[in-house]
Amino acid sequence: MNQLNNAFTLFLSLLVEATPFLLLGVILSSLLLFFVDERKLIASMPRHPFLGAVFGSCVGFLFPVCECGNVPVARRLLSQGAPAPVAIGFLLAAPTINPVVIWSTWVAFRDQPEIWVLRILFSLSISIFIGCVFSTQKDLAPLLQRAVFRSRPRKFAEDKPALLQSGSYLLGQSGTPLPLDTNVLNTAPSQDIQSKPLPDRLQLFVENAIQEFRELGSILVLGSAIAAIIQVVIPRDIIISLGQGPVMSILAMMLLAAVVSICSTVDAFFALAFASTFTSGSLLAFLIFGPMIDIKAIGLLLSVFKTKSIIYLFLIAGQLTFLLTLFINLYVS
Repeated sequence: MNQLNNAFTLFLSLLVEATPFLLLGVILSSLLLFFVDERKLIASMPRHPFLGAVFGSCVGFLFPVCECGNVPVARRLLSQGAPAPVAIGFLLAAPTINPVVIWSTWVAFRDQPEIWVLRILFSLSISIFIGCVFSTQKDLAPLLQRAVFRSRPRKFAEDKPALLQSGSYLLGQSGTPLPLDTNVLNTAPSQDIQSKPLPDRLQLFVENAIQEFRELGSILVLGSAIAAIIQVVIPRDIIISLGQGPVMSILAMMLLAAVVSICSTVDAFFALAFASTFTSGSLLAFLIFGPMIDIKAIGLLLSVFKTKSIIYLFLIAGQLTFLLTLFINLYVS
């Protein structure tokens, strides 16, 4: 009974902590749809894989969203034809490379400036590298969920023209067949919406935000429940007991980051509690890997990417985090 109470308390704390940032991400996503000319925005994005990954990673600085709020924005960018390196770079970097997280990390580790500096540098490096890796996949159909891929404009070179799949279709204004199961509101061209009167645009903005929040919010509830159950089933003492030595301490803190699923805006203060017993590299592993990969965000990522893509993303991010932080443990600390 105590474990059940603890799990419910953890579930509520994760949900309450993540919901405001998910709402912020949904609002930003809706703002992109209704108040930004996405044709100009997407056209201005670099098509070069490296420059696109750098651009997407740095754009995260302008959006103070955590690992829950960045998914709606990344999904919107991908659905409107943004290059994969831009969206991937933003998805991975935004939870760490934003003013709120940088400020909180600096406050927590004011006496260890190398922690917050290396967190920024390593997070940017990993995001750019993974963005470049995903850019090698020219046809995004195997990576994206079908609804996201079908909403992408076919004029972009990285997407091969796809044959119509089974289902019911209607003829769009441009002559392009649109599947009836596609969310027409979310995929409507922003230039058409911008031509509407302001009251109508505001109404559509609210309706879209509510619709997207309901969709992703239900996934967040499930992810938070799974994360809470795992935290109760696997005691933290077991994880902490593995944190001895330059290698095991990193693995333990990466595992802890995934299990705890704490928001990136406050994870620095959580990591500070381990500063006296864990190595600098392991603290960095917690601060870098956690915002990129945590249990409660898996469901949100599944609304954008297929399972295989997420596994690749997890493995590459984990390996790079381990290697970079191991170098800190062996040669810097």
